Amino acid sequence: MVRRGLTSERLIGLFLFGLLLFMPPLIGVFDKAHLVGGIPVLYLYLFLAWAMLIAMLALIVERPPSDDDLGEGEQTVGLDADQPRAREAEPC
Repeated sequence: MVRRGLTSERLIGLFLFGLLLFMPPLIGVFDKAHLVGGIPVLYLYLFLAWAMLIAMLALIVERPPSDDDLGEGEQTVGLDADQPRAREAEPC
């Protein structure tokens, strides 16, 4: 099932946010000779920005679809493990 609606909009927004995070002017802000815990600030920024993008991507992709994500005529169908399946009608 293809998700539409808010999920695709969120993914596009996350992509654009990722582009912004890794633009040279913003990276230049963190290109300093300072160390934080023995790690250069630029390396720390790159690692944390990348990890944050991955975490946000997981939140967007793994969340169950809301009503806004479903297209017209689509419904979520699921069976609980505790509920027995309905029997098919036997021919007479």
